[in-house]
Amino acid sequence: MNDRGTLEAYALLTATTLCWGLNAVFSRLAVDEVSPMMVVLGRWIGVMILCLVFLRPVLVREWPVLKQHLPFLAAMGAIGFTGFNAFFYIAAHSTTALNIGILQGSIPVFVLLGAWIAYRKPIVPVQVIGVLITMIGVVFIGSQGSLERLASLAFNKGDLYMLVACFFYATYTVGLQKRPQVSPLSIFGVMAVAAFIVSIPLAGAEAAYGTFQWPTMKGWIVIAMITLLPSFAAQIFFIQGVDRIGAGRAGIFVNLVPIFASGFAVLILGERFETYHATALVLVLFGIFLSEKFKPKA
Repeated sequence: MNDRGTLEAYALLTATTLCWGLNAVFSRLAVDEVSPMMVVLGRWIGVMILCLVFLRPVLVREWPVLKQHLPFLAAMGAIGFTGFNAFFYIAAHSTTALNIGILQGSIPVFVLLGAWIAYRKPIVPVQVIGVLITMIGVVFIGSQGSLERLASLAFNKGDLYMLVACFFYATYTVGLQKRPQVSPLSIFGVMAVAAFIVSIPLAGAEAAYGTFQWPTMKGWIVIAMITLLPSFAAQIFFIQGVDRIGAGRAGIFVNLVPIFASGFAVLILGERFETYHATALVLVLFGIFLSEKFKPKA
């Protein structure tokens, strides 16, 4: 890999995490403009259409292999795309974009634990320390740095929803280690269709409970931005970045998501960056650093 190719990869991966950081802001902008499940449904309708337009050649070429793995790919799309997004956008109704972004930084730790549970991938003592430090950061966010809230377990329900979302995405990430050996673009296309199909009954349930909200004009704009940036463009950028420098080096860039999300929350939404946010962000990122830096060599 020459210097130009490496710089291109860095640019693509930075753009990826920037888009994912913006998603925390979009989730808050959607509140009172469109209901959470309508966001999920609208998002995957848009992505599915984009995939069918731009990824159709690779989908047709690799369909003979893809159709043999449809149950697996459908499950991954349901868990990693629909399940994660559902709890992500529900969380935005009762927590801040700052909290969402920082808590999203815990996903690598959940992946580490999931890989150990599912595949017995070794974890060294320093990684355990990293996991504990990250979890302390997560608890710090949930308790807002208050010992009284911690003692009474008075956590914001939005933060708890976000942790469930992180668990879904970590499960999806661990599961993808068993993905079929075809282009990541075709896998993404199939999972996007599955995510759309699974989103339909969730939107129906929201309507049945009387909480469905048709998008306002601002709601449609938010859905369009979510579709184009974190849902489609970021995925394409990430795949191209991984292709250039490998998954191991590319994965480090995911640690930028909570930093970008925090910055955008302050700049765009005007949220206050409190001391407990700074403490939690440092703990989460340092814990991830230890987990990644000292992981056993493959």
